[in-house]
Parts: sequence; C-alpha cells; structure tokens
Amino acid sequence: RALFADFAAELTDPEQRRLYEEEVAALERERGVEVRFVHPTPGFVLRTSQEGSRRCYINVCSNPLMGEPRARAERGGQRWELPYSLAPGREELRPAGRRRLLYDVVFHPSALRLAARSARFRRLLRDTALEAVESQCGVRLDRHNAAVLRGVSYKGIPQAPVIRSPLPGGAPKPPDDGESPLPPF
Repeated sequence: RALFADFAAELTDPEQRRLYEEEVAALERERGVEVRFVHPTPGFVLRTSQEGSRRCYINVCSNPLMGEPRARAERGGQRWELPYSLAPGREELRPAGRRRLLYDVVFHPSALRLAARSARFRRLLRDTALEAVESQCGVRLDRHNAAVLRGVSYKGIPQAPVIRSPLPGGAPKPPDDGESPLPPF
C-alpha cells in the first residue's frame, strides 16, 4: 500500500508530470514527430445520454493550441469554421461506485468567449461538440435532452491529449555502427 501511495503521489506531482511530458516529447522528436500536449482549460459541461441508456458528460474546454474560429460571409448568413481536438472517451468511477462516460472537446479560448456572449454561438459550439463525439467515437447521443450543467465547468480528472505532427525532414537516421542487436525500423 505504501508503494502504491508513493506512486499515486508521484503521478499527481506537477514537476513529475512536466518531466514526463519533456521525456515523451524528446522520444517522439527522435522518431521525427513533434508532440504538443493539449491541457484543457475548463469551459462548460454538457450532460446527455449515450445510446439512450448510459449517462455521459461532454467537457467543452479551451486551449490556445487549437485554431481560432473563423467566420466566412455566405448568402443568408455566415459559415463558421470551428477547429477542435477530441480526446478519446473514458470511463471514470464515481464515489458511489457507478461509472460515467466522459469526453473532452477542446476549442480555442476565443470560441468559448464568443459562446459566453452569444446564445446562438453557444448552441453552435454545443452542436459541434455533440457532432464531434458522435462522428469520431461512433456513438449515438441524445441531442434533444442534452443540457448545459449550471455551475459546473469540468467533470472528472483533466487529461492532456497529444497532438502529433511530422517534423520537416522526418526522423533522423541513427548512426550505422553495425553493433546494434535490433533490426532496423
């Protein structure tokens, strides 16, 4: 139990988390991939159900790494481009022993600022988040009964998904000294 308590304390230590992220970024850079961790800033929470039976929550969050929302004038109104990042769904155990499904949809902070000022934009953000979870996770959500939880900005324990992008030039070639016991990639 003492070892497990030490392990849990190490996982929650911000300095250890920073060190872990630096090590992962260095390893991925060696493979020719740039890694950026998307730490979600709480926004608001949508409560709905999945497949009509399981309650689930969608955390609508923000991070400056996401692209800014852009409007394009169109006949009869505007067409919005809302870049987002969707973390894979996860199950968390509640204190009462029941499980809940959680999804994080991350937008640019200016999208959440626009949603705070405009009910129509908030509805657009809500519909985009619901559509993102349905299309990317292959689930069916109850859109008619989806509701914003008042006074709650985030459900669950925040997790930082990763954005990977290839580095120009690809992975650096390892030195060929002929002594490696592993076969080449």
